[in-house]
Amino acid sequence: MLRSLFLIFAVLISVSGCSSDSDTPKVPPLFVSSTPADGAEDVAVSSEVSVTYDEVITLAENHGITVNGQSATASAHLTKVIIEENLEKGKEYKVSVPSGTAINTSGVPSESGVEFSFTTEAAPQPLEISADLVVTNPSQEARNVYNFLKENYGTKIISGAVANVSWNTNEADWVYRHTGKYPAMNTFDYIHLNWSPANWIDYNDIEVVKNWWANNGIVSACWHWNVPPSEGVTDNNDFTATADETTFSAANALIEGTWENQILKADLEEMAGYLKLLSDENIPVVWRPLHEAAGNTYEYDNGTAWFWWGYDGAEAFRNLWIYMFDYFEQQGLNNLIWVWTTQTKDEAFYPGDEYVDIVGRDIYNIGSAENIASQFEEIQTTYPTKMVTLSENGNVADISAQWNSGALWSYFMPWYDYNRTVDPESAEFNETSHGHGNIDWWEDAFSHDAVITLDEMPDLK
Repeated sequence: MLRSLFLIFAVLISVSGCSSDSDTPKVPPLFVSSTPADGAEDVAVSSEVSVTYDEVITLAENHGITVNGQSATASAHLTKVIIEENLEKGKEYKVSVPSGTAINTSGVPSESGVEFSFTTEAAPQPLEISADLVVTNPSQEARNVYNFLKENYGTKIISGAVANVSWNTNEADWVYRHTGKYPAMNTFDYIHLNWSPANWIDYNDIEVVKNWWANNGIVSACWHWNVPPSEGVTDNNDFTATADETTFSAANALIEGTWENQILKADLEEMAGYLKLLSDENIPVVWRPLHEAAGNTYEYDNGTAWFWWGYDGAEAFRNLWIYMFDYFEQQGLNNLIWVWTTQTKDEAFYPGDEYVDIVGRDIYNIGSAENIASQFEEIQTTYPTKMVTLSENGNVADISAQWNSGALWSYFMPWYDYNRTVDPESAEFNETSHGHGNIDWWEDAFSHDAVITLDEMPDLK
C-alpha cells in the first residue's frame, strides 16, 4: 500500500513538472504610454517626463536615454522610467528611450525602443519695458546700468549679494571664497544713518563703494529707516523701523510742524548728502527705500504693516514715497534707479509708473520653483512696463529651477547671515552653510548660463 502511494505521488510530481515556470515563455516588458504624450503641445514646465510599461521594471545600467540628443539622467519607479529634465518654456523636446532600457523582474529587457516629442508652453512675449528712467535728466552712468538691466531682461539674471548689516562686501567675499566668483551686484544698507559718522560706521567713507563700482560691479542700496519710538526720544539705541515699536506716523511726517516732520526733513537731508557723495563720483545706485511697505496687510485678516512707513496705509505711503522722490530730485540726485517692493495684493501702495523703475519681490522659505514663477508672472502682468526683480530672498528654490520654471528676475539677492559673514577672519567664514543660501545654492546659480557674475560684467562707466 505504501509503495502504491509513493508511485502515485511520484507521478503527480512528474506531471506537475511538465508545466513548471522554467518552461513558460518569458516576455519582455511592453510600452504603455509616455508623459507627455507624443505630439503634446503647451506642456507645463513642471510636468513629469516619463515612460510607463505594463509591469514593474528596473533600469538598465547603460540605458542610453537621450533628450534632444543629449544623455539624460533617469531612474525607475515601479512601472515607470522617470527622466530628469528641467523643462524650459517655448522649447521642443525629443526623447529617445532605446530598446533594452527597461528590465522586468524576470530579467527580460524591453525589445522595442520608444521615441516621443512634445513642446512646452510658450515663453513670455517680449515686454515693452519703460525706455527711460523716472528721474529727471538721469546721469549717463545711471542710464548705462538701467540699459544693461533692460537689455538682459528675460534672457539673463544678474547675481547679487547684500552687505552684512550695512557697509561692506562681506557676503560677496564669502561667496567668492567658496566659489571663486563674485556676484555682480552688492547692496549696501544705510540702516545706521542716525549713528554715522562714528568710529565704527561712517557713510562719508565711500571707499568700499568706489572699489565695487571701479571693478565693474553694480551698486545697490536700501535704507532701514530708524526713527525714535516716540516724541522727544534722542537715544539712537532706542530708534527702530518696526511699526509696533514706535508711534512715528508716516501721515503726520508730511504735516508741517509735527515732530515727525522735523525728523523726516533732517533724515532726508542727511541721506541726500550721503547719496550726493556717490553722485559726485559718478556712481549710479539701484535705490530701494521704504521696502515691504504693506507687510501682511492684505495677506490675511488682521494683517499689518511691518515697518512704520506702511503702517498708516497706502495713501500715506504713496505720499511719503513721492515726497522723498521729489526732495531728492530737488537735490539734483540724478544717479538713482528707483526700486519699489511689492507684497501681496498691494497695488494700492504702488507710487505710480512715473516714480518707479523696477518692481521687486522679497521671497523667503519657498522651495517650489513653480510657486515662485507664478509670483513673478503675476507681478509682471500687474506691472507690464517694469522690470521685475527678486529684491531679497532666503531659503528658496534653486535659481536654475526658478529660471527654468519662468521666473525671469532681473537680479537676485540673498539676505545676509550675520554670524556667518560678520568677521571674514573667523572660522565661521570658512563654513559653506548659510542662513539664506548655502554655497551649493550659489554653485547652482553660477553654473546656469543665464546668471551673470562680476567677472562677466562690462564697464558701465
